[in-house]
Amino acid sequence: MKAPLAGAMALALGLVLAGCGTSDDAGSSGGTLRYVAVGAPATAIHDPHGGIGNQSDLTRFALLYDVLAKPGADGGTELRLAKSIEPDGDDLTSWTVELRTDATFTDGRPVRAADVLFSLRRIHEKAAENFGRMQMFDLEASKAVDQHTLSLRTVRPYAEVPRALESVTFVVPEGTTDFSRPVPGSGPFKMAGGTAQNAVLERNADWWGPEPPTRRIEIRAVPDPQARAQAVISGQADVAGSIAPATAKQVAGNKELQVVHRPAVTMYPFVMRLDTEPFDDPKVRTAIKLAADREELLGKVFLGFGKIGNDLLTPADPSSPAGVPQRDRDVARAKALLAEAGHPDGLDLTLATTTSYPGMDTAATLLAQQLGEAGITVKVENEPPDTYWTDVFAKSPFYTGFFGGIPFTDVARVSLLGDAPTNETAWKRPEWDEAYRAAMGIADEAERRKRLGELQLELRDEGGYLVWGVGDGLDLAAADVTGLPTGAGFGSVFIDRIAR
Repeated sequence: MKAPLAGAMALALGLVLAGCGTSDDAGSSGGTLRYVAVGAPATAIHDPHGGIGNQSDLTRFALLYDVLAKPGADGGTELRLAKSIEPDGDDLTSWTVELRTDATFTDGRPVRAADVLFSLRRIHEKAAENFGRMQMFDLEASKAVDQHTLSLRTVRPYAEVPRALESVTFVVPEGTTDFSRPVPGSGPFKMAGGTAQNAVLERNADWWGPEPPTRRIEIRAVPDPQARAQAVISGQADVAGSIAPATAKQVAGNKELQVVHRPAVTMYPFVMRLDTEPFDDPKVRTAIKLAADREELLGKVFLGFGKIGNDLLTPADPSSPAGVPQRDRDVARAKALLAEAGHPDGLDLTLATTTSYPGMDTAATLLAQQLGEAGITVKVENEPPDTYWTDVFAKSPFYTGFFGGIPFTDVARVSLLGDAPTNETAWKRPEWDEAYRAAMGIADEAERRKRLGELQLELRDEGGYLVWGVGDGLDLAAADVTGLPTGAGFGSVFIDRIAR
């Protein structure tokens, strides 16, 4: 550990770790595991159904509450509270969900289909906060058939209901209204103390699943990636989520530490709003895409931990189109397009960014330099991570975004459809929406993926995302920690098999 880095983080660590759990076995190889996750303490919450902006909150909820299903390690759907999810017929608008019969809440009540339906309806009611996660369902027409059987109806034919239920379908008791504190859950852990910012969870002995190998997990919300890493380096934590690539290189060779890779899951696309000048002109958007030096961005932001981007939002998704020619840098063509768009003398732009995830600010600074070679002067505004996702995200005309390896269908629902709650590029094309919905009603998987791939090509060439690269997710852990997830998106928050 180099002295300058350690010194720079000393104050932050002191603030972060003040008031942490003080279990007797903290720091030993016993039953407690200390996890520092991405999160702004000021915005930490107990409500699992609203907007979940903190990874620390999401990780805690995945331990406290059961979900119907989660992403599996093989890319398929892994059932959890649900025993089966099957269509009732060929029209793909009616589905039956059979639940486990041995799940109970921590207050002793059994988990019923009515509890699941209540939770799904509450998630739907909070669509503006949770990116419309249940918008494909007609939950008024859905019903609890019996104690452990649910009949779900969709708004229109929808072939990927199991995948839709992989999302944050956290189940709470029917009728719950007070979420100012944790409510009974049926997950592998239960709340034992602390706060939303600094939570202490203990193993739930009555959980239906395999006993978690760790008795206690402490989760702390820490916004600064260097402070997260330093907590593990100094021995004050066992795992740090999302560390900087530079830190990963610094600790290489340290036998007391390990860097866990989640391949190609982190994306910082530059977001341009199509309803705001000058980004409403497709020539300007294309010019900016052509002026970016993707190789340099990948090398300096992710330090080689990742892959170059081609303006496709979900390159690892099975529906992502194959064989698309790589978009290379062409500054001369970018200048020509700007001139054709009425900007022969260049442009002045403001690009917002933050430090929530390692390298976001570096990426913005680099892009500003690269666009300067095409005659575009960019002022970079580095916004506080505590307020970036509420004040800048989906609002500013030009900013550094984030995607964490979610499927294309989730990206479409969250950010692309005309009625998406966070349509951050103002991509409003009714014909695109209709083609997407038609594709989602196709039972044949190969044909459905082909149609979705065609829509992604249109978005690549005409949309408002500059996707320059996809970086590996990097977590830092003590060398003897096992069971950390290596998948993307929602699958990365299930840490109930973690142990030390």
